[in-house]
Amino acid sequence: MTYSFECLECGNPRGMQGECRQCGSQDLPVSHSDTIVLNLKLGSPTAQEALDRLTIALRRASELGIKAMILIHGYGASGEGGRIKQVIHHALDHHYFSDRVEQYHFGEHTAFGSEAYHALLRRRPSLKGHLKHFKEGNAGMTVLLLATVSKNCLE
Repeated sequence: MTYSFECLECGNPRGMQGECRQCGSQDLPVSHSDTIVLNLKLGSPTAQEALDRLTIALRRASELGIKAMILIHGYGASGEGGRIKQVIHHALDHHYFSDRVEQYHFGEHTAFGSEAYHALLRRRPSLKGHLKHFKEGNAGMTVLLLATVSKNCLE
């Protein structure tokens, strides 16, 4: 597992949530990037567990100043998209995360060279390395551009 965050107290790599495993610090970690990847399929959660995981991650990402999130939700074996993908798409389409997500782009509509692809790069050039996984459009991934949340809203 690679970490994109560092403990503010001891300097060791750590995840964005929970306490530091090295020193036990509860302080917010320091982020090495303004873009993170969140694999919602990890551990084979139910669709509701994945949605809950995304809710918590979005809250923490706002606290850390993360500007973009690449969601890996998978496509599913059904040929119509798996339950995690369906639940995430439904939540986004019905503005469930409108307080944290400014824009979202489903992978299947963000193929390399498409207008959506170029619009994303104009808005967030740091996404270029992440969008290499969207060469043919990737129905198992979604890009979230996060809303800027003022510190007063977080208190």
